[in-house]
Order: sequence, then C-alpha cells, then structure tokens
Amino acid sequence: MPNAKKQKGCQTMARRTFLLFIGFLIFRALKGFFSIAENRDRTLQFINQIKQTYFSERFAVNSPTPQPAISPPTIVKTPTFNLPTSQPLIIPNSPSPNLNLNSVQPVQILQKDLLGISFYQTIINLTDPENIITMGLANNAPQANSSQKSYGDESFTNFVKRYPAAVVANGTFFSKDAQKRVMGNLVGEGKFLKYSRWENFGTTLGLKTGNRPEMITARLEGKPEWNQHWFSLTCGPRLIKQGKIWLAPKTEGFNDPHVLDKGYRTAIGFSQTGKELFLVSFLASLTLQQEAEVMKAIGCYEAMNLDGGASEGLAYHGDIYINPGRNLTNVIVVYDRNFPAPSPVKTAWKQFQNGQRPVIPINR
Repeated sequence: MPNAKKQKGCQTMARRTFLLFIGFLIFRALKGFFSIAENRDRTLQFINQIKQTYFSERFAVNSPTPQPAISPPTIVKTPTFNLPTSQPLIIPNSPSPNLNLNSVQPVQILQKDLLGISFYQTIINLTDPENIITMGLANNAPQANSSQKSYGDESFTNFVKRYPAAVVANGTFFSKDAQKRVMGNLVGEGKFLKYSRWENFGTTLGLKTGNRPEMITARLEGKPEWNQHWFSLTCGPRLIKQGKIWLAPKTEGFNDPHVLDKGYRTAIGFSQTGKELFLVSFLASLTLQQEAEVMKAIGCYEAMNLDGGASEGLAYHGDIYINPGRNLTNVIVVYDRNFPAPSPVKTAWKQFQNGQRPVIPINR
C-alpha cells in the first residue's frame, strides 16, 4: 500500500476512534444526567413547551378544529368582570370578601378575571374539619363504573339535588361508550369506589388524615398509597409541580386530542402550606399552558387538570352556575358548616381520622 493511502487510512481510523470515544463520554454524561428525576422532568417540560410554542402555532392554520360531539357547558349564571383583578367579585350570598385563610371558614367561591381569562375559584380551607370532601356517583351507585359493571350516568341537576352540599363540581374522566367506565382509581369517604392494582397513568390528588393533600404522578413518582386516602381521584395532566409549571401529558399517558387541545377546563390544586384547596372552573376555552399559568398565579404549589369540555359543571349552595352539556358519572362534593355533611359521612370521617382505612378489593 502506498504511504499516502496508508497515512490517510490511519487518520480515518484515528478520527473514528476519537468520535467513538467522544460519543461514549456523551452517553455516560447523558445517562448520569437523566438518572436524576428532576432533570428528566425539566427536559420533558422544555420539550413540551417547545412543541406548544412553535409546532402548535405553526400548524394551527392547517389543522382542522375538532367539533364537539356534545354541547359545551352552559354558563347559567353569567358573571360580570368589570373589577380589577386585585378585587375579585364575590358571588351573591358568599361570605365576606375579607378572606383570612388561617382561620376556619365555610367554602367560598370568587369570580375572577386573571391573565385575560375568566373563571370561578372555589376556596376550601382544609384546616376546618367541617369542610369535608368526597365523591358522588351517578344514580347513587355503590361503586364507580368499570369494565365489569356500569351504573350509567346522570344529569348534573340530579346530582345537585341528591347532594345538598356547599359545592358540587365535575370530577374525573369517563369513557364515551355505553359502559361509561370511570378512569383512574377513586376513593370517597375512606372507601374504594374503584380500584385497579395496574393503575399507572395520570396524576392523583389524595387527601390523607386531617385533610393533608398530596399529588403524585404515577409514572414518574411511583403509585400513590390509595389506601391512605379519605378522598382520592386520578385525572390530569399535571399542571404545577412544586410551585413550577410542569406539563408532560404524553409521559403521563394522555394522547386524546380532546385533552391536549384547547377546550373548556376545570382544575384543582393546593397551596404550599397544604391548608387551602383551590377548585377552578374556567369560563372560556384555553390551552393546558394557559390553565397552568392561571393555577400558578392564584398560588398553587401543586395542581392538575380535571375532566372538562362538555363535562364541566359547577353548583354552589344548590344553584347551578355551570351546567354540563352531557350527563356525568362522578362529581366532587364539598360540605361545610353551612351545608353540613350527612351523619353517615361525618361518622365515616371520624372513623378515618381514628385509623380506619380503605380496604383494597381482592382480585383487582
């Protein structure tokens, strides 16, 4: 072999060896970087923000707008948003606007317009033992709809009549087929309403002893201890994590465009102290990013999306403020000292505080 070709071959081999070595170092560095959960979270959030910022806007013109098969929610009581955002309007018959979240108080609802978005904000003081949160099921069913058995759905009006609570609102997702399967594990009044040991998608909000809240994304943080929850529902996507906007819906297992695209939404979250729970019912169609920004702005340390679209519903003191465009299978029910929980619910609450826990169903 001529010396020139031999020398060129050696140089090529040296370059390949060098590139292989550099690739190995990069691989090691990335492996170490992504072995840290926080780094994985930040990367997923960054990628999602890039996709939302550039791809969504770029292809929005050519993408057909999905047409809802069912009527959107109806705003029954139209709010007036002509006050500064620093002076939210209290819904008539609500307690005084001079809020003191460090003292016990009934559930309150505020009308707000923040970041150009209108919404109702329900504030639940978790330190007040009279503020009891549970789940309501369609047709007063003993268990939520599943692949094994379905109890159907029910109008929101019927839910509100059956549960004389301070607040009744839409809960988690359910399937659109005849079975109306409720998505995710569900705990209400310290007992399982739906359970599957294989549940590993979405984000779970749970209330433990003393109404202490926690929020867990199963695929990133491990499965919640549902049997330690008085109240628990799995939904999503997650919006806020440790005070920062956190959006990784596909990582959580969400692919439905009705969830990922723009739409009417409901969200739930809690403050960093864990003393206040915020339920927000939006009065306009918005993106997950917009929803997350509002939840952060009102003071959420943790927050997640709930069912929305035609399922969005809200009633306060028996009056319906947002009427869903479809029947529902499950609702969130909130009692307070002015609209107290029924005796069986209070008894179950005391038993849970004294150590009684939900029993995990066998063969599930």
